[in-house]
Amino acid sequence: MDLHGIDLNLLVAFDALMKERSVTRAGIRIGRTQPAMSAALSRLRGLLNDELFIRSPAGLQPTPRALDLAEPLGHALAEIQRTLDFTQTFDPTTSTATFSIALSDHPTFKVLPILLDALRQKAPGITLRIANFTARDDAITLLDAGEADLTIGVPPSETGRILTQPLFAENFVCVMRRDHPAAKAPLDIPAFLSLSHLLVSPENDRFGLVDMALAKMGHKRRLAVTLPTMYAAPLLIARSDLIATLMAGVIPASGQTDALAIRPLPFDLDPIGFTMSWHRRNDVHPAQRWLRDFVAGLPLDE
Repeated sequence: MDLHGIDLNLLVAFDALMKERSVTRAGIRIGRTQPAMSAALSRLRGLLNDELFIRSPAGLQPTPRALDLAEPLGHALAEIQRTLDFTQTFDPTTSTATFSIALSDHPTFKVLPILLDALRQKAPGITLRIANFTARDDAITLLDAGEADLTIGVPPSETGRILTQPLFAENFVCVMRRDHPAAKAPLDIPAFLSLSHLLVSPENDRFGLVDMALAKMGHKRRLAVTLPTMYAAPLLIARSDLIATLMAGVIPASGQTDALAIRPLPFDLDPIGFTMSWHRRNDVHPAQRWLRDFVAGLPLDE
């Protein structure tokens, strides 16, 4: 049978007739007039080549064909109703939805453990599909392609179709191995410039935020190593004479806290913000809105 020729309203009418065994009561049940229900029954009989319901003193009696259809069609209509209800409301306590979230390196370590623990308590049936991205505008590519419902990283380039919300910010600190000679004296700008530096640059640039701040003061540092992976930096610093300017939150998550000396920078450097981004097409979907509100409510600053 060609499904293109089937009107879903006919199946709703059939389900109501099975439940009520009366054209009048079935019409009341689904908000249709008696003539409309009679016309629907006539169309069903023609479509299925069966009487379906026979009039009797006790009301409409279903034929064997109607009885065969009743259960599978009832299940199908109930599933359609559940699907439509899902797009209107969302109950995280019972949901088995799957969400795709893409995170850059630092949010993977900072956000993901807190998120998983919170979901286990509040929405245990939800499944997460996690992806990683490096360059900030990779987030736009993932959201455009529908490969991620949500991304967390530094803000992507401005675009009207990608919406963002700030999540948390990280201050920068200078780190060196604990027994580094420079760790014994105050770290001023001359001392800072005299040392060899490691630069973390996921996008493989040779000119980072520190270099821009120094350039405004007429200074330039010596870069000995440029590294694309942030969480490898603390271990390399702990085993070398290099120093690095890292986000403060990277240090405890790296497991190298005891091996490092942490010093404030000898100049001002604005904190770096991390945002949650999503595509405009997902903005009003109840499940997507719940996910964003849930992530925004995580205790990320504790």
